[in-house]
Amino acid sequence: MADLEKLKRDYAELVIRAGVNIQKGQRLSITSEIECADFAKLCAEAAYDAGCKEVLFRWRDDELTRMKYLKAADEVFDRVDSWEVERSNKLVDEGCAFLTIYAEDPESLKGVDPDRIRRAQISSGKALEYYRQKMMSSAVPWSICSIPSKAWARLVFPELSEEEAIARLWKEILACCRVDGSDAIRSWQDHIDELKKHVNILNNYNFKTLRYKNSAGTDVTVDLPEGHYWEGGTEKAGTGVIFSPNMPTEEVFTLPERNSMNGTIVSTKPLSHNGTVIEGIVFKVENGKIVEAHADKGEDILKDAITVDEGASYFGEVALVPYDSPISNSGVLFFNTLFDENASCHFAFGEAYPLIKGAENMTKDELKALGANTSMTHVDFMVGSEDLEITGITHEGEEIPVFVNGNFAF
Repeated sequence: MADLEKLKRDYAELVIRAGVNIQKGQRLSITSEIECADFAKLCAEAAYDAGCKEVLFRWRDDELTRMKYLKAADEVFDRVDSWEVERSNKLVDEGCAFLTIYAEDPESLKGVDPDRIRRAQISSGKALEYYRQKMMSSAVPWSICSIPSKAWARLVFPELSEEEAIARLWKEILACCRVDGSDAIRSWQDHIDELKKHVNILNNYNFKTLRYKNSAGTDVTVDLPEGHYWEGGTEKAGTGVIFSPNMPTEEVFTLPERNSMNGTIVSTKPLSHNGTVIEGIVFKVENGKIVEAHADKGEDILKDAITVDEGASYFGEVALVPYDSPISNSGVLFFNTLFDENASCHFAFGEAYPLIKGAENMTKDELKALGANTSMTHVDFMVGSEDLEITGITHEGEEIPVFVNGNFAF
């Protein structure tokens, strides 16, 4: 591997110029773990060099977050300060770009009262609804990336020393983002161009229904709403800027029709959610709604996650990722949804991305009438496998193989 310090700078440059795609005179808000401050500074420097007007910071710390959930007064989990809401709303309205450096300990809230977590999510979801809707509709550019933290690296590579685990995780992250010492931005764009080929094929088919089946137990059908379209790799913000929301990314995705899913969905990878690792998820779904939810580990957290509001028990995303993709082929279980969802086909329960033609001119009620789910949550979980079969059914009833043996059939 090339000099790590150079690769870190290349990675920061990629995140700023291809991720949020910062524009001259624009402000950037960076949310980061305190432990990741050195990389956050590299991103800030890259942003300023690209003409950013000002970089703002919001710092997080796993230990302090855990301490709050264990020791804070109970009533704090039912409110959000008005200045928090005002800050978020004003920044999104001015066209600020948003970057999250996601490196939290996947088990940071293990053993915390799940009711406190649920109530905090509900109060935040309600208070920040305007901001959340703007972000879900990509009103402004945003991106999420990751770098190693000590706790995360130890969980991924428990057989290694802490120093070795961090070095190995750096190696895997950089490889997943195609940062190898060459022109990282060019390599990223070449990858995006390949994803767009699948996007175009899926949009041309305009499937009415997708049918999933594998040996893990997933056997489910899902309709796609009239006027839906697929995206992948990049999105176009309301400001007109093209950006990459996820780094890395291997997915193409759209939304399901809210009331259409029927069958059984079985997860194939653990889900790290709200500081807890959930394993062995099984959902029974009827007319789009999760009517039964089970998990081998973390079931209480899972059941809280699908009941934060009515829409949390319905689905908002259908995403296709080939089994033979670089992240999957690495053989690493990251315990980080940003990476694990890009190693596997996945669904998300909760809020739908408004991938319906003309959505930018529609109200929330109009989108809902067309089949888009609404919720204050959006949680991805993985269902892909090496034997996953997905069949697309056209509006004329023709059946087209979409996935065969876990990979695209086209």
